[in-house]
This record gives sequence, structure tokens and C-alpha cells, in this order.
Amino acid sequence: MSRRSISDVFLFLQILFFAAVVPILLRLKLWRVEALLEPRIQATTDRDRVEQIAEYVEIAIREGRPLVHQGCLTRGVTRYYFFRRDGLNVSLCFGVGRVDGEFVGHCWLVKNGVPFLEARDPRPLYTEMYRISSAGGRGVKASQNIGLEQSGS
Repeated sequence: MSRRSISDVFLFLQILFFAAVVPILLRLKLWRVEALLEPRIQATTDRDRVEQIAEYVEIAIREGRPLVHQGCLTRGVTRYYFFRRDGLNVSLCFGVGRVDGEFVGHCWLVKNGVPFLEARDPRPLYTEMYRISSAGGRGVKASQNIGLEQSGS
């Protein structure tokens, strides 16, 4: 096995493990989650690496059952964690909205002011309540826990 393929396997295993612990991580206070997600040292990333991380996250979510929870929370938090460590300037947004008459939560990434890697723009359906970014969070009080239900997206 070449050095490149070993690093690919290692990256995938890191993503799988991280995705599995997202529900535990999200039991912490928001300020603590933010501190854990933000990298201390930033690298630079390239388009191929972004696509690789996005693909591995999807595989981990799809194939990691029952260890990995399905949905936008696992996807968004895991992508954010690995993208930020690779130097990609994205934000992680948490929002709530009414879908089919029920209040549901959703989380998504934003890059350059627009949703990133979303099938459709979540902003018309969901009101942003909190954002984690290198510039710091905003929205709900940092002492509150994240209590959003996954909407299945």
C-alpha cells in the first residue's frame, strides 16, 4: 500500500471516529464546543482535499451505522472540524424553522457568506440561531447547550 493510500485510510478513520463522537460533543456548553472545534494551527487546503473530506464524511455517515448518527448535525460538525483543520474558512450555523408544521433544527456550513455543500439553501426555511466560526459565535447565550433535533437532512 502506498503512503498516499495509508494517509487516506487514516483520514477516513479519523472522520469515522469523530462523526461517532459528535452526539457526545454536542452535550457540552456551546463555548466549549466552539473551543474544541476551532484549530490552534491552520493549514492550507486545496479543492481535491475538500472533496475528499466531504466524500469521506458521507461514507462515514452512510456506512458507520449504528456507531455514527445520521443527519445534518453529524455531517455539519464533522465537516467543520476537518475543513477548519485543513485551513478552509467556513462557519457552522445552527438554525430552527417550521417544516411541515413542526419546529425542527438544522445545521449547515457557510463559506463566503453562502451555504456550502448544501443541496438547497436552508436560509429560507431556517432562522440562524448560532454560528461557530474563527471570528467567534453569535446568537444564543454561550452558556446554553445545543438542543436541536436532527431534521434528517
